This record gives sequence, C-alpha cells and structure tokens, in this order.
Amino acid sequence: MLIFPAIDLYEGKAVRLYKGDYQNMTVYSDDPPSVALDFRAAGATCVHLVDLEGARDGTTPNLEIVRKIATVPGLFTEIGGGIRNMETVRRYFEAGVDRVILGTAAVTDEAFLREAVATFGDRIAVGVDIKEGKVAIKGWLETAALDALEFCEKLQRLGVSTIISTDISRDGAMQGANHALYRTLQERFRLQIVASGGVSTLEDVKKLAARGLYGAIIGKAYYTGAISLAEAIEVAK
Repeated sequence: MLIFPAIDLYEGKAVRLYKGDYQNMTVYSDDPPSVALDFRAAGATCVHLVDLEGARDGTTPNLEIVRKIATVPGLFTEIGGGIRNMETVRRYFEAGVDRVILGTAAVTDEAFLREAVATFGDRIAVGVDIKEGKVAIKGWLETAALDALEFCEKLQRLGVSTIISTDISRDGAMQGANHALYRTLQERFRLQIVASGGVSTLEDVKKLAARGLYGAIIGKAYYTGAISLAEAIEVAK
C-alpha cells in the first residue's frame, strides 16, 4: 500500500482543517515545498495536494507552489481542489503534476468527467467525499443528494480507476479511519481505493494495508507527530 502524505494549501501555506471547516484552520508551514522535501527524506514516493481555495472557489491560486512541489525528484504528485474544466486539468499537468483529482465537477458535470477520463485515462482520479452516506461537494460546504456507493458504481462504469475516499466526520479528528467503509468499498468495487480521513495511528495503517487498499493519506497525524511517516511507509509495505 502506498502512503500519500498530504499538503493542504491555503494562501501559499501548508494548513489543516478540522472536518473541512475553513474557520477551524491550523497553519503548519509557510513553505510547502520544504514540507514535500521532508516527506521525500522520510522515504515517501508520493504526495497528495489539495488546494483548499480552489476547492471552495474553483480557482488555481496556488499553482506556482504546486509547480515547485511537482519538481521534487522521486515524488509522484497528485492534486485536487476546484478542478472543474479541461483547461485547469491541462494547467496542472503542464505544471508537472502526475495525477489530477476531480471532486465537485465529477458529481455535477458528467460530460466533463467523461472527457477527462477519455483524454487522460488513469491520470484522472475522483474524490469521493462522504458525509452521512452522501457525497459532499464544493469544499465540503454542500452535500449532494447522491448515495456514495451508487456514485462509486457509476465511476467504475465510466472507466475511473482510482478514487480517494474521505469520511469527512473523521478528517482531522484523529479518531481513526472508518475501516468499515473501506471494507465495503474494497469488497464491492474493482477501483484503486485511497483511504483518507482519520488515519491517525500505525494500527490504522496496518489494517488498511492488510485489507489490500491501494493507498492511504496521512495528514494531521504527521504534522502533530502522532505518526512517524518513515514508520508508516515501512508498515504499509
């Protein structure tokens, strides 16, 4: 299983939100590219980026920082947050990003989702952000009337190969991952599943790896020192 340490970007800084609340934000670094270098030094081969301003507004205000992170040698870089048209997808790929994650637009604009998958194949992933069984959109500020499992079935039919599934109730809460959710997803779908939200102990990592998940995102647990990234990477192997 791959470990994706996360950098959430807001106004050029590396931050974390609590359960997606923009009013409950902690700034961890004024230099996100140096955080990516720290990840690499700990043995990471992947990094998960989220532009929080993009997720809320549909813009790319942190593009230059993303470009700097994407040039770190040996790091597979993926990004999500506000990617709602092909122009933005191409902009990120031109900046050196390896995979782009669609969120809101994958729910609200099926034609765009189809075009992105047809054009870029497995370089397109979809974020399935779950709130009380439904799919959350627009930076988690709204919940669509769409069952999360039905949405995953649709994504599989459309040829999506990778999903990043976040249980919003666990995100940044340090309460452990929702293992029942990931068991259900793993049993029902042929998708590459990346677990996100609440991965806060090495035991979480062990359980997810044992389940055969493709990847797991570690965010707050890294920044608070609750998890050693190097140890998590070893456990995930």
